[in-house]
Amino acid sequence: MPTINSIRQQRRDGCSVAEIARRNGVSRDTVYKYLKRDDFSPTPPARRKRPSKLDPYKPLIRQWVEDDSTTWRKQRHTAKRIWQRLVEECGADVSASTVGRYVKALRAENRAASERFLDLAWEPGEAQADFGEADFYVMGVRRRLSYFVLTFPHSNVGLAQVFPGENAECACQALKDIFSYIGGVPKRIIFDNAAGVGRRTADRVRTTELFGRFAAHYGFAYAFCNPASGHEKGSVENKVGVVRRSLFVPVPQVTNMGAFNKNLLGRCMALSRKGHWIKGEPEDRLFAEDRLALSGLPAKPFEVVRYVTARADKKGKVRADGPHFYSTDPAFSGCEMLLGLGATTLRVFDGAGTFVCEHARAYGDAPTDTTDPGSQLHLLCLKPAGWRSSRVRAALSEDVRSWMDGLGRDELKEELRLLRDETARSGWEATRQAAELAYGSTGRIDRASVAVGAARIASGAEAIAYDEPVDLSGYDSVFFGRRA
Repeated sequence: MPTINSIRQQRRDGCSVAEIARRNGVSRDTVYKYLKRDDFSPTPPARRKRPSKLDPYKPLIRQWVEDDSTTWRKQRHTAKRIWQRLVEECGADVSASTVGRYVKALRAENRAASERFLDLAWEPGEAQADFGEADFYVMGVRRRLSYFVLTFPHSNVGLAQVFPGENAECACQALKDIFSYIGGVPKRIIFDNAAGVGRRTADRVRTTELFGRFAAHYGFAYAFCNPASGHEKGSVENKVGVVRRSLFVPVPQVTNMGAFNKNLLGRCMALSRKGHWIKGEPEDRLFAEDRLALSGLPAKPFEVVRYVTARADKKGKVRADGPHFYSTDPAFSGCEMLLGLGATTLRVFDGAGTFVCEHARAYGDAPTDTTDPGSQLHLLCLKPAGWRSSRVRAALSEDVRSWMDGLGRDELKEELRLLRDETARSGWEATRQAAELAYGSTGRIDRASVAVGAARIASGAEAIAYDEPVDLSGYDSVFFGRRA
């Protein structure tokens, strides 16, 4: 660099090229070269790439590794097996270590590529949908329910609705309610594979019949993201967590699901008064652009219902969704009935399509029966003054009934909650038997005895039998300060 600086300085001083070459002991071509150069910024050192014996086989190795991505993980090429195939099938004169280094670098490159995500651009009016889970106190009982979230990535606005399940009926009812609230229909909705409305397998998309009818009725396009690819719908994945942390903490109290969901839509919109995380503009202002891009609502609302047939038993009860029984009328004993399954209701029709009755739809693995006294327990816990005239009291044995009649208001509420909670887990009949067995053996009904007994009865095992009554008065005096 000192020589180069000298050449350029002497030229600025007016020296000729021949004189500069003579003074610095270089050729005139060298002088011309450094005088013409206009950038002396440092450049990274370039490592000269030397040819490798493996170069002719690299495309083949890359193909084998890429093909392995569609093969069972326990039946893929190892670096050693690739080297063996190159030697045996191609006559390659390469070492196993050379092949191993290249395969390791190739797999690291593929792994890094799979962890890079595109920053997708979402147009106004496009939406993403998914389910989340949260705990709620429903009529005083803590239950884990699902909530459906629809987000608009352009504005980051998300709207949620709570339902007891994640089936097509719940998803379609949630969409219907949200469409009605925002006054329009998104152009396209991206669903998770587990959203209850359908799924994508390779390039094939299969939807439930109910959702297919719903999409045709409202006229929106839909697509399903790849399995285990939450990044393809990152907006709704994030919003599911935001809704849970912002609106469901502390655990909400729900007495009327319809009223709760109606109020929830407004609370969701209130979360969108902040600025967009990257665009800077308020989310509710960007949502106005989403709304302008929506399609209009159809003239007639869609009736979210799935019809199935079921034969009534000897008592006129029909069974749906597993262990859930719904009463009709003994006159329909042995008749084939038509059931209309909605998200939260079940309607019963006779064979001619005439409406018979409607029940709240039950979910979960615990058996339920609309004729069971246990169906009154939720309301009875809130209104214990109705105990004396309740079906629950009439269904219990005389000894248990008399014992509970003698309890104070607070103690009675506690025992009713015990029966309510265990009925939700094991069903009314198993809970009733366990409570009567516990009282007959110990002279009281305690949570642990009822829980163990009801679980055994519900599973078909024999109930716990006591050889003789157990006196717990000694424990009472220790734990409750009462004398035996």
